[in-house]
Amino acid sequence: MKKTIVYFLFALFFTASLSTFTGCREDKTAGEKIEEGIEDVGDGIEEGVEEVGDEIDDATDGL
Repeated sequence: MKKTIVYFLFALFFTASLSTFTGCREDKTAGEKIEEGIEDVGDGIEEGVEEVGDEIDDATDGL
């Protein structure tokens, strides 16, 4: 009984480690990386502006 559990765990570990090495990755060019970074920064700025606007609205509601 113990041997089958050990074999099962070994097979599970082997399968999991093998899947990490064979995972498909998307290769991006430098231009694509820059474009993605710029979009992320733009999204962050938009979220920040919305949060500030919400805080201003909340602060002025009580006046």
